[in-house]
Amino acid sequence: MDLTTGNPETGRPIADYALLSDRRCAALVSSDGSIDWFCRPRFDSPAVYGRLLDPEAGHWSIRPAGPFHHERSYVGETFVLRTVFTTDTGTAHLIDALALGPSFEAGTGVRLRLGSRAPRATLRVLECTAGEVEIDFAFRPRPEFGLVRPIFTTLPGGILATGGPVRFVLTTPIRLDFGDDGATARITLRAGEKLRFVTQSVGIADELPGTWKPEAVDAALEETIQGWQRWSDAHPTWDGPLPHLVRRSFLVLEALRYQPTGAIVAAPTTSLPEAVGGSRNWDYRYAWIRDASFTIQALAAAGSTEEAIEFFEFITRAAAQYHPENPLQIMFGVGGEHDLSEREITHLSGWRGSRPVRVGNAAWLQPQLDVYGELIDAAWHLAPHLRRLDATARRFLTDVADAAADQWGRPDQGIWEVRGDPRHYTYSKLMCWVALDRAVKHVELVEVEPRDALIFGRDQFSSEGLDPEDFNPLKLTPGWAAARDRIREAIETYAWKPEIGAFGAAFDGDDLDAAVLLLPAVGFLPGDDPRVVSTVDAIAERLVDPRGLVLRYEHGIDGLDGEEGAFVICTFWLAQALAMTGRVERAREVFEEAAACANDLGLMSEEVDTGTGELLGNFPQAFSHIGLINAAVAIRDAERARG
Repeated sequence: MDLTTGNPETGRPIADYALLSDRRCAALVSSDGSIDWFCRPRFDSPAVYGRLLDPEAGHWSIRPAGPFHHERSYVGETFVLRTVFTTDTGTAHLIDALALGPSFEAGTGVRLRLGSRAPRATLRVLECTAGEVEIDFAFRPRPEFGLVRPIFTTLPGGILATGGPVRFVLTTPIRLDFGDDGATARITLRAGEKLRFVTQSVGIADELPGTWKPEAVDAALEETIQGWQRWSDAHPTWDGPLPHLVRRSFLVLEALRYQPTGAIVAAPTTSLPEAVGGSRNWDYRYAWIRDASFTIQALAAAGSTEEAIEFFEFITRAAAQYHPENPLQIMFGVGGEHDLSEREITHLSGWRGSRPVRVGNAAWLQPQLDVYGELIDAAWHLAPHLRRLDATARRFLTDVADAAADQWGRPDQGIWEVRGDPRHYTYSKLMCWVALDRAVKHVELVEVEPRDALIFGRDQFSSEGLDPEDFNPLKLTPGWAAARDRIREAIETYAWKPEIGAFGAAFDGDDLDAAVLLLPAVGFLPGDDPRVVSTVDAIAERLVDPRGLVLRYEHGIDGLDGEEGAFVICTFWLAQALAMTGRVERAREVFEEAAACANDLGLMSEEVDTGTGELLGNFPQAFSHIGLINAAVAIRDAERARG
């Protein structure tokens, strides 16, 4: 492959990056050997290398000094990256990994959780395999999103970088030159020569780690390869479509799972934009309740029951409070934090000038009623494994069901976290129906019997064009089952739009929303219901770009300036819905169109530029990989059903 990866000064293509993970944090490595994004010690910590968002925000690169070609791949089913550089004079291999630590307890042989003993070390091994290669080395950490330029001093076997809240120890076998711009060197590597580099970062008051001996680096690298491969081997093989991409998606979900708590971040990056130069730039380094049911279905397909339970337990523990007058918080920090206040990092120029760069996410304050359904649906999928739910979790699930019954009639910001006026979104009502449907069917998951609830009040249907009297506003409906049935009646009456032959985005208006493709997936209507079929057809006609990829909704309804790309998971939802309506061949076609959005390593971002086909949005995006898995399951099941 020719090196046509773009200029890092102007924003390298998102698809050019590879993911490294030790299940506490993540790094993004470019195809020319530069770590351009890295947050320590957690996924949501300030970046110490941030060139992804600004050319001056830090990186660590090891690359040939002159022109070269490259090829890259992961070592087996791992997140250990091998990049092969070929120049006119020779060939060099670069191996990159975040060390996982041991897989088994020394002495006892007890198996450890993947990454639980991670030494918080970045391993980089460079070997010349033919001829000779001139190498440029540049180590430029910039803590706190590029604010700090450390001072470098020498250590036995390495160097120390000091400045700001973190210190870095770099193990290096070569002499480095120090300057205001970092630690650099140019060396010539000949066939058979191997160089091993390690960085570890610690807090300003922590004891410094020692430098590493070569045999320790090799052992840590082998531990990391074996750890990922053992995790993968412990899970069933995939016998459905596109096995390589599905298996890689399983691995991505594990890589984005914060080891100490089981939280899964939506993505390891912030502020990669939904449109180049636009302002739709959000921080996705947090765990959303919305992901719970989709993620648990995907983990179940991977045979990852333990991982699914850990994620569910994290969500229920982090969210374990309920105030009837306030909707449930929709997202949390990876340690369970509630306050995710949003701020702008004004000194960063943004990827290709896309500003502002944001840290935190103001959506934590939004009312989004769909989360009730996603949470209880997650419990429903895990029901066979949750017989011993503790009293706190059972009490909380009871409160969640009550909240769905109490609040379903209110307008909200919807699944897409619209920053405009709240509406009566169809998908939000649908997921409140899911919450109550599952609660009624699995009352053993909750603490008390269903209670009477005031379903809606006179002021709750205030969207323009709706008459509150249509909703029988003073009616009291006893119990969860009756509330569920009333939601169904409202959706079938007010969300169905005969004039467009589809369920609309909201009770008011005739715009479309790709989220309603999930009507058959959650069991609200069967796939062969004529209204489902015509809704799928309407979305396939009105919400697609020239490549056949699906947009979330029609432009101009979200309260934000500018446009966005096609949303990858929505295209997988279309494939899933087509499979459930019996159109399996077409489902396969759409599925493969969406899967083609992955880069050469099988990683997918949030969106795709409708004009250029370039990846957009935070990367890699858990939602996209979840969509791929669940669509693959639907297609496999539909094909089996047809024999």
